[in-house]
Amino acid sequence: MADHLNTIRDAVIGGKHGEIKGLVQQALDAGLDPGAIINDALIAAMDVVGKDFGAGKIFVPEMLVSAVTMKAGLDVVKPRLAGGERQSRGTIVMATVKGDLHDIGKNLVSMMLEGAGFKVMDLGVDLSVEKLIDQVKSIQPDILGLSALLTTTMPEMQKVIGELKTQGLRGTVKVLVGGAPVDRAFAEKIGADGYGANAAEAVELARRFAAAKA
Repeated sequence: MADHLNTIRDAVIGGKHGEIKGLVQQALDAGLDPGAIINDALIAAMDVVGKDFGAGKIFVPEMLVSAVTMKAGLDVVKPRLAGGERQSRGTIVMATVKGDLHDIGKNLVSMMLEGAGFKVMDLGVDLSVEKLIDQVKSIQPDILGLSALLTTTMPEMQKVIGELKTQGLRGTVKVLVGGAPVDRAFAEKIGADGYGANAAEAVELARRFAAAKA
């Protein structure tokens, strides 16, 4: 059992996306609990990847390959979970704000959040304030994750938070912001609940929000 979990964990850390599905299937065929594969192998591996990234041992390309590998493994496990679903830590809506078409960072964070046990609704890029507010009303997420890679689109984050207040929704959802030009000072200035300097930090913040709500 431990051998299967270690092999899967090593494959994710090493970004062996061509091997991961077969390794996860072997573990399932051997009778390993799907939950153990997710928690003790896939998520555990991304925790290591996140720490390595934070320590400067690896960079965004390596982290992205590991996240893609983890997601591929997750896709194999999901159908084997009871009812096809596992207990979710909460629902997160992810989006890149209006005027910004960049999505690599958002996609990486989305994959890692899904791997960490959250239900992630990725709305894509270039989302207007109105569209985001409509989706918050419809989906009623626990967390709204906003991404921007252009300094010119950063003010859209403040507009979204302002509109959430106007619509009486601000107290219903935590707002997490990130992206290359965004920093902690900006996040505090616009009234966001948290700022993720990288994908690993964003996941850790989401976990804290979920734990506080539990």
